[in-house]
Order: sequence, then structure tokens, then C-alpha cells
Amino acid sequence: MRLPHFCQTIAERINTGVIVVDLSCNIVEFNRFMQVHAHKSLDEVIGKSIFSVFPELPVRWFERKLSSVAALNSPSFCSWEQRHHLFELPHHRPITTDSHFMAQNCTFIPVEESGEVAHVCILIEDTTDVAHYQGKLNHALEELAKANRIDGLTQVFNRKHWEECLDKEFSRARRYDHDLSLIMFDLDHFKRLNDNFGHQCGDAVLIETATCVKELLRLCDLFGRYGGEEFAVILPETEVSGALDVAERIRAELEKHVFTFQGQTHAVTTSVGVSSIQVTDMRYEDLIASADSALYKAKENGRNQVQQYCQHKAEKNVVTS
Repeated sequence: MRLPHFCQTIAERINTGVIVVDLSCNIVEFNRFMQVHAHKSLDEVIGKSIFSVFPELPVRWFERKLSSVAALNSPSFCSWEQRHHLFELPHHRPITTDSHFMAQNCTFIPVEESGEVAHVCILIEDTTDVAHYQGKLNHALEELAKANRIDGLTQVFNRKHWEECLDKEFSRARRYDHDLSLIMFDLDHFKRLNDNFGHQCGDAVLIETATCVKELLRLCDLFGRYGGEEFAVILPETEVSGALDVAERIRAELEKHVFTFQGQTHAVTTSVGVSSIQVTDMRYEDLIASADSALYKAKENGRNQVQQYCQHKAEKNVVTS
């Protein structure tokens, strides 16, 4: 079956690929768009199986698609968002994309003869530009979402997002009666470091501190910059003894770590406060306040140590270096 002359004229002039196949998947029509983009002449494709002309086609998927279109006598559609492309046709766009091949929307249309579906017409629309710019938009939206939750300097959670995480984890721990602990720490004499060596040095130390601490944490732990030189870690499913172990590892790691900036080395220590869920009427803000209280107790007791917050102001000096 060849298309009537006026249909062939239209098919040759539109900027859309047109392939007509019979129900055995043999090609009976192949317009100029396809000839140009596939680099194949009519003699090479007419009467041939579409799978021999385009071996990249997913055979079982394609056969099922044609069968359903013929059986239901209803069109079907496949967008570039579902499958970037069906046919490996190179695009001719002066843009850089993630694929060498043209992104495609493909429409499968049943073609009747004598009241029965005898052929299926496949329309291939070039959506390379749409796919490219949609990809750039998605990337921009991802970066914006990341900027809303990540601290720009240290690349850990910012305070706003970290507190949102704590609110959720606190509610979950309350609901299921699970353990939850919190660590807060800041760098000792950080202002002195900034004053003596400059804010660039201070920034470098903050970045390196975040990198060191991340390596000590589990994937489920939630690490954020609370403000300035103060950081915080949410430890889900962790009782206070486990939190104290993590806190001491953080303290010890930062004490022994050698920070280097512009050829100069710097010793940095940290004071750490630890708290955990203790009473049923506690709020997540109380958990922050208790960890912060323990942190300042560590500073008052000489810095470079871990303090656990205990109820009734019975703070306990857990580790002192």
C-alpha cells in the first residue's frame, strides 16, 4: 500500500517523520524527513522489516504497541519524557545535549482498509529543542531547591532545612517511641582564628571541618550548619550513649586534624553538647536548647570536651581532653 498522491505530497513536505508499516511490521511508506535523517533511500527500506532497518528498536515493546493500536483501533502516543527516542536519528541542532540522537514524540495511528486496520502510521516529531531546554530548566530548578536547603559555604544543610528535618524526626520518634539524639558543636576560639589569619582562613577551616565530620556520620544522620562556626547533627534511632560515642569521635578527629591554609598549619578544637529525648512533653526546640546548654557548659569547663545535658541541670562532664 502506498499513500495516495496528495497524501504523499503532504507527507514529503511536513517537518515530521512518517513511517507506515503493515501488521507484520514491514515498511510500506517512508517520507523524505525519514530518508534525510536516517540516511536511507526508499529502495533500502520499502518492503523491509522495520526491525532490520532500525535494529535499535525494542522489538517486544514495539510489537505490543502495534498490536494494541490495531486491536483497539485507537491511536497511541510515546513522548520523549517516557523514552528519549525510539529511532536512532541524529539531531542537527547547534546545541550540546546529553544524547547524540534526536528526542522524539511518536504517535501510532491505525489505518483502516475495508473496515479493518491493515496498517499503522507512525509520526515522529523532533523534540530535541524542547527536551534540551526542559533539561536545563529542570537542572536550574534542582539547583534552586538545593540552594534552599544547603549552606553555600560548607555544603551541609543550612539552618532552616536542618530544623525542618529535626521537626520531622522528632515527630517520628515521638509517634513510634524511638530514640533520637542531638549533637551541637562549635569551634573553639574561632574569632581569634579569623582575627589573626583572616576570614578566608576561617572559611577554609569551616569547609574542612564539615568534610571531616561528614565522613564520621551514617547516611541517616542529618548534619547542618547551625550558624557561624556552630554545627549540629541529628542522630535518628540513637540513644544518648551512642550519641556520646559519635560526639567524642568528632571531638577527637578535629583535635588531631591538621588544617592548612596558604602554607600555614592551624590546630582547631571543638566543644560539644549532646542531648536526647527525655520527657514526653518535650518539643524539638527543647532538644536544641538542651544540646546548646551542654555545649556552653563544655566551654565553661575549659573547651575541647564533650558534655551531656541531663535533666534538673545535673550536667555531666563526659569527656575532657
